[in-house]
Amino acid sequence: MVDVQRGLRALILFAAIACLAAPVARAAEPIRLVERASNEHVLDLGAHGDSLGDLLVFANPLYDAANAKALGTSNGSCVRTVVGKRWQCAWTMTLATGQLQIGGEYPDEGDADFAITGGTGRYAGARGTLHVHARDAGHTSYDFIVSLL
Repeated sequence: MVDVQRGLRALILFAAIACLAAPVARAAEPIRLVERASNEHVLDLGAHGDSLGDLLVFANPLYDAANAKALGTSNGSCVRTVVGKRWQCAWTMTLATGQLQIGGEYPDEGDADFAITGGTGRYAGARGTLHVHARDAGHTSYDFIVSLL
């Protein structure tokens, strides 16, 4: 019995040392993109005007951080959940190396952080956040900062 306990302690100590010696995984550098809001439409599905249940649909191009080179697309929809304040959104960002699935709340004013809930290709199993910031008062383009875990 004493030998079994000693063996178990040795195994636990070995596992602890192995965990401490293992390299720490570091998150990749953020991916910086610009979305040009050139193809968006609000479908007025509820009461006339801004109302619960209205639908925003979009299929916008994505560019590099310099807003010069086309890199992919951002396609999805948002449902109005709080009139005049916020939407609930889900969409797919498609790049040459794969897709990212995005979801979360989008406020009418200010920046937003969305969950990255998965992906394909290079981004298979992706998790992380997408930070969105309007580049101008007219909301004609957005800075996208993708931070993968």
